Amino acid sequence: MNTTQEQVAATGSAAGVVAIAVCGLFVTAALVGAVRLGIRVRSREPAPPGRSDHPRLPRSGPVREEREMREPNEVPRTTVKGDGLTPHQLGNAPSRPSPERTRPRWQPGSGGSFGSGGSGAT
Repeated sequence: MNTTQEQVAATGSAAGVVAIAVCGLFVTAALVGAVRLGIRVRSREPAPPGRSDHPRLPRSGPVREEREMREPNEVPRTTVKGDGLTPHQLGNAPSRPSPERTRPRWQPGSGGSFGSGGSGAT
């Protein structure tokens, strides 16, 4: 059994101890510097908002849910088969209130979502 390496490691050298101490001091100095830098940066930031900076409820109480119907925006058809529409061709989607106040309801046999296995719009 060869124990030379264990004996060398056990005896240690002064250079190894000094190197470990220097590394420890370097890590400690880096951590202290990081904390000081963080304190300095945080002192320059604005304070968090106070109680008076937050919005208050209106006198009438909390705002309730509001429902309204919007006009549908149909997607334009392409002129060439297999040619997709670009965002420029789609344009901005208008969002206008609809004069109709009742929601359209699904009726059996009148369609389904894509891939639902239904017969589609009839």
